[in-house]
Amino acid sequence: MSPNGQLDLQRSIPDLSALPRPLYARAESLRAGSWTARHSHDWVQLSYAISGVLGVHTAAGSFFAPPHWAIWVPAGLEHEVVTSMHAEMRSLYVRRDACTWAPDHCRVLEVTPLARELIKGFCELPVEYPEGDSPEARLVAVLLDQLRALPEAGFSLPMPSEPRLLRLCNELVAQPDLARPLSEWAGLLATSEKTLMRAFQRETGLSFRQWRQRLRLLAALQPLEQGDSVTQVALGSGYDSPSAFIAAFKGLFGVTPGELFR
Repeated sequence: MSPNGQLDLQRSIPDLSALPRPLYARAESLRAGSWTARHSHDWVQLSYAISGVLGVHTAAGSFFAPPHWAIWVPAGLEHEVVTSMHAEMRSLYVRRDACTWAPDHCRVLEVTPLARELIKGFCELPVEYPEGDSPEARLVAVLLDQLRALPEAGFSLPMPSEPRLLRLCNELVAQPDLARPLSEWAGLLATSEKTLMRAFQRETGLSFRQWRQRLRLLAALQPLEQGDSVTQVALGSGYDSPSAFIAAFKGLFGVTPGELFR
């Protein structure tokens, strides 16, 4: 059963034991609340959001892709894909031997205009496209070269493994606008504020303040995509003013909310 109790929103996983070609495409229109059970496979996956916001959750953290960004999932890594809103998604499955250059960790990548057109063209090819020195095989080769060169973004939300910190983070994920200070968290977790600060930095690579800000900005993607005003989203995310929210948003995503969702 899905997290919200709706069985029909579970996304099916292709029944493949091996890919028929070095590159395989899957186009989907996902309803709000769609999800996949945690799974892994023997090929690399690129989940590309044409519209909507995709989320990929792993044991090491969560990764989010707004429109025209994509999430790279290495082969063999357990993950689940979720979307809290309607999303148009394109998945590319890549054989390991076709992308030996790929790192063994999840990444969020910016899909360039050229890569977008190549993905669009590839999705129109038959599953068993001609190989050898064919136009289709040459398109695949160029697309793989472009995937290798896609710039990486820092849209991940690393999660700690230490149980007390994980409890803290899970509560904040459930309530991103929760304004409880670190000193209060330290009291609830029966530790000192300094110990908690050091542990948080060690486990996530971010300070508590940086982690919470990133969480709030990532959580803001959905209402912004749905058309909520920047003022509404800023105040709902715990910011004192829209200008402070816009500055923080641009610091993470490189663009303002209006530029990202225009």
